[in-house]
Amino acid sequence: MRNATLANFLAGLTTTALLQGCLNDNPPIFSIEAAAKGIHAAALSSDGGFAAIGSVYHGGSLWRTNDGERLFNWNHRQSERTTILSLDFSPDGRWAMTADPHTLVLWDVNTGNPERFWSAPGEVLSIALSHNGRYALLGLSDHTAVLFNAVQGGVERSLHHRNRVRSVDLSEDGRFALTGSEDYTAVFWDLESGRALQRVTHEDDVQMVALSGDGTTALSTSKYDRALIWNTRNGKALGQIPLAAEKLRRGMRFTAARFNRDGSLLITGRPDQVVQLWNTGSIRELARWKLPKREAWKPTSAAVVAVSFSNTEGEFVAVASNGFIHRLKR
Repeated sequence: MRNATLANFLAGLTTTALLQGCLNDNPPIFSIEAAAKGIHAAALSSDGGFAAIGSVYHGGSLWRTNDGERLFNWNHRQSERTTILSLDFSPDGRWAMTADPHTLVLWDVNTGNPERFWSAPGEVLSIALSHNGRYALLGLSDHTAVLFNAVQGGVERSLHHRNRVRSVDLSEDGRFALTGSEDYTAVFWDLESGRALQRVTHEDDVQMVALSGDGTTALSTSKYDRALIWNTRNGKALGQIPLAAEKLRRGMRFTAARFNRDGSLLITGRPDQVVQLWNTGSIRELARWKLPKREAWKPTSAAVVAVSFSNTEGEFVAVASNGFIHRLKR
């Protein structure tokens, strides 16, 4: 991974600022209404082909994004609509996990059937599911992230912070973890030893983290501070995605993010319906989209809660909190 020199970094910021004035807010090419009012949480498979939704009024569901078909209802008890607050797909797209305040369920994406049902080891704030759905990294309100055995049950390793762990992610091979906490830190861990390899400190709560599939590149973001891209081998910053200071003071931040496998590209979502594609080497904005409101004449916005690359070249998928799944084209 290339380390940006100061000159290149400053040049990248200048170029980004110039390009942002020229980029258009492109609309989606296809939209799916997945919830009548809104959603609590959502996840997209790594290829963007499936979306798991935790809606406000309709419980959980699995959708196919290329044609908008609702495949399965995913609730934790029969004849009840579960309030699903966290969910994730395994990197291979074969499995998904959903969490309500008290329980975890591992689902078979192909059949829609629940494979395992567990009591949650604490209040779950974030989930990252490993390859083959064998393990789930859970960010908890008790100041820990735990590696949970999703097949046999039980906590296999605990990673400690000094405040709530708001966001977690895993490398594709499941060896490395990234955690973000309200203790102002993002930590890169070796899960085999449980050792913290790198620690990056922000000036406010770290609300979201993302890790490239190969585990070499990390994003950590915090409200009222910065969005930092850094090298997990040495903890050094590769660049900072520019968010104007006045926007930071109003709470502008990233609410969703995903790297491509080698970390060269990053797609992000914001609370003002904006999705952006970035080159992480130059910190250059390559494309942006503006997701539509549910009712255009009302002042309400819609946060972007999940984003993904697609198997189709130049296409991406995003989910908004107003209940819509959008396919985007560059």
